[in-house]
Amino acid sequence: MTKRDFYEVLGVSRDAEEDEIKKAYRQSALKFHPDRNPGDKEAEERFKEASEAYEVLSDTEKRRAYDQYGHAGLSGTGFHHFTDVDDIFSTFGDLFEEFFGFGPSARQRTGRRRGADLSYEVKVTLAEAFTGCEKTIEMGRMEKCPHCHGSGAQPETGRQTCPRCRGSGQVGRSQGFFMIATTCEACRGAGSILTDPCRKCRGEGRVRENRRLSIKIPPGVDNGTQLLLQGEGEAGAEGGGRGDLYVFIHLEEDKRFVRERDTLHCQAPISFVTAALGGQIEVATLDGPFRIDVPRGTETGETVVMEGKGFPQLKGKRRGDLIVHFLVKIPKHLSKKQEELLRGFFS
Repeated sequence: MTKRDFYEVLGVSRDAEEDEIKKAYRQSALKFHPDRNPGDKEAEERFKEASEAYEVLSDTEKRRAYDQYGHAGLSGTGFHHFTDVDDIFSTFGDLFEEFFGFGPSARQRTGRRRGADLSYEVKVTLAEAFTGCEKTIEMGRMEKCPHCHGSGAQPETGRQTCPRCRGSGQVGRSQGFFMIATTCEACRGAGSILTDPCRKCRGEGRVRENRRLSIKIPPGVDNGTQLLLQGEGEAGAEGGGRGDLYVFIHLEEDKRFVRERDTLHCQAPISFVTAALGGQIEVATLDGPFRIDVPRGTETGETVVMEGKGFPQLKGKRRGDLIVHFLVKIPKHLSKKQEELLRGFFS
């Protein structure tokens, strides 16, 4: 499914100011709010679409990446793909309170909290970053309790409906199409209470375990590149959804090449004879060895550009160039005959 332009979604121009974007999102949130459109799946999708648009356009860095590369540019920026409306309420709860003067929705359950996001650093070599690779990592994270399946209660007893809010998680009164409500103090918004907590997780609904994950590293990553793995963070408390995992790339130094975005630099030692007379030498590239011409009279520091032999772009199809820097090697030890020939040449 093709995503619509975020500026079009909110109905603002590409040079819209922050206040204008916020106002446009408020209007969309009011129009497509789930409490105003109960059971309307299309309105719910429009609500999520507007929320994603606001998340990007209200953030300077995400907006800059979106303006430059479109939706593809949001990869690695921490952009949040909302899975459901409760996820939106959890993210923008304070904003909805500012918009409407009260909590986001009577549907929200504060007891089931989304799990924390995690981060992990992965080291890759230049060759691995060039071709792309797959890395296996091992990490500790909170997982749904296998004994109670995330409920926090002993399996034989389960959770009991909260007698105060009768399972709604909130108490209050309705006004128009919104519910002006406060979180139920008895169950903390969960709608249910624990009478017999799970003996394995002690009622939290999750336990810490070690996990092995396989991560695909795309070609073109650079030092500091951030990859987002949705749903690979920690499990939420009391059965809440998973957080995300942010993978940060650490590019190891390479003895042969120096990288500058998608341009590679390498040094090519040549003899002073080759430098003076010209010739051919073999140069290492990430595609394998190539032979290049050395012009007559080449001096140290002069370069040759090998087009398309550099690094692939992370978000693009073209490759950069490889710049070969010549280094003329002067011999330190000469025979008497070699010395005589050189003196004769320069006399």
